[in-house]
Amino acid sequence: MLTTIAIVVALLITGVLVAAATKPDIFRVERAVSIQASPDRVFALINDFSRWAGWSPWAHKDPAMKSTFGTITSGKGATYAWDGNKDVGQGSMEITDVVPPSQISINLDFLKPFAAHNTVTFTLQPQGGTTTVTWVMTGPVPWFAKIIHVFINMDRMVGRDFEAGLASLKSLAEK
Repeated sequence: MLTTIAIVVALLITGVLVAAATKPDIFRVERAVSIQASPDRVFALINDFSRWAGWSPWAHKDPAMKSTFGTITSGKGATYAWDGNKDVGQGSMEITDVVPPSQISINLDFLKPFAAHNTVTFTLQPQGGTTTVTWVMTGPVPWFAKIIHVFINMDRMVGRDFEAGLASLKSLAEK
């Protein structure tokens, strides 16, 4: 009986490890929304960290989150750090590149619940009287994270937050 249980456990562990080995080395989460506003109006809401509380999905998940802004809050070199509950964790962001009013690139570093170093890009594309905003996050997937990705769908988990954030951004920009 113990031998059978040991074989089943070994097969389950092997199955998880094999599944983890098939996971990509880089993850990508992407969502987009069409907003009835000019690229300049939408760009101003994204490019200034002090305005993120109005649309960020994580600000809504933890209204008591502690936010710290650098001496520059908008444009290249702007920094922002947060420390929140288990839903938002702890980390920091820095705007690394800006192409007004069409693109913003950000380095995103998480400290809690686990360390992670990701890149975020917002692309704004005018289309008639609307602006299509595309929010992309990419990052490396180390071996341990691949095991977690066997059980948790990163795109679905983070994608929901992106969808909520883009809906809030849309509402704010269209006022």
